[in-house]
Amino acid sequence: MSAATTRSRTPDRLCVEAVDLARAAAEETAAPGVVGEHVGVVADGDRVVTHLFACEDMGYRGWRWAVTVARASRAKVVTLDETVLLPGPDSLLAPEWVPWSERLRPGDMGPGDLLPTDADDLRLEPGFAADEEPPPDSAVSEDLAELAEAEDADLSDGAPAALPVAPRRGSVADVAEELGLGRARVLSRYGLHVAADRWEESYGPGTPMAQAAPASCQSCGFLVPLTGSSLRQAFGVCANEYSPADGHVVALTFGCGGHSEAAVMPRTPQAPPLVLDETRTDTLPLGASGERPDTRPEADGEG
Repeated sequence: MSAATTRSRTPDRLCVEAVDLARAAAEETAAPGVVGEHVGVVADGDRVVTHLFACEDMGYRGWRWAVTVARASRAKVVTLDETVLLPGPDSLLAPEWVPWSERLRPGDMGPGDLLPTDADDLRLEPGFAADEEPPPDSAVSEDLAELAEAEDADLSDGAPAALPVAPRRGSVADVAEELGLGRARVLSRYGLHVAADRWEESYGPGTPMAQAAPASCQSCGFLVPLTGSSLRQAFGVCANEYSPADGHVVALTFGCGGHSEAAVMPRTPQAPPLVLDETRTDTLPLGASGERPDTRPEADGEG
C-alpha cells in the first residue's frame, strides 16, 4: 500500500474540525430547522472530507445533508466544496424506474390514449413483402420480365416503349390491397402464441368455471367460431349474454353453466282454449223424476 493511499484514507484534521463551517453551509442550503445533529465524517481524498448531518424533514427520513470541505496543500484555511442531500443506509427511496412499456397492464388504456408499438415488435411481422422488383439472384426474374413485356404489348396499342404513358403493372402492394391484405404488419407466430396463452389463462380449461361446467364450449350453440386464423382450431367468441365470458375469446375446452345443451327446459303445457257456445239454449230437467214440470194453467174451482 502506497503512502498516498494511506494519506487519502486518513481524514485531514483541520477539515474534520470544520464542523461549524459545514453546518452553516447546510443550514444556508436547507430550510430552517431541518439540519439535525452531526452523524459522521467521511474522508473522500487527500485533504477532502464530507460531513454528514441528519435531515429532520419528515419527507426525507433517513436522509443526510452531506457537506464536503477541502484544504489546499500547506494551507490552514478550510474551504467549502458542495452541499447536497443524500440518502442514508436506512432511508426511504423511490422504487427503481421502469419504462412505461413495461408498466402498462391490460385495461390501463382509456379513451384518447395511444399505444405505439416498436418497429421490431416480436408479436408482429410484415403482412406482405413490398419489393417491387424480383431479387437479383432469382432464377425466373428475367423470364418474368420478358413475359410481362409480351403481355403488355398484347393488351395495349403497340409496344410499351411506343406509348405516351407506359402501362402500370400491378405491384405487390397493389395486389395486396386488392385482396384485402393492406395491413403493413400482422401477428407473428410468437404473437399468436402469447395471445393464445393469455386467453387460455383467462378462459381455458384450467379455470374453476370450466372445471365445474357440464360441457365444453366446443359443443355449445352460443360459440361463434373464429375465421381467417389458425386460432380458430382452439378458440371462439362467446355470445351468451348470461355467461361470464360473454363477448370474450374463449378456448374450445372452456365451459360454463350457460351451455346451450346442458339443461334444456321443457315447454310449459298450454291449457286448451275455453269454448263458449252462446248461439242456442239447452233445456235442463228441474223435477226429481227427470220429467219436465207441467206448465198448463190450473182449472177453475180447483184449490
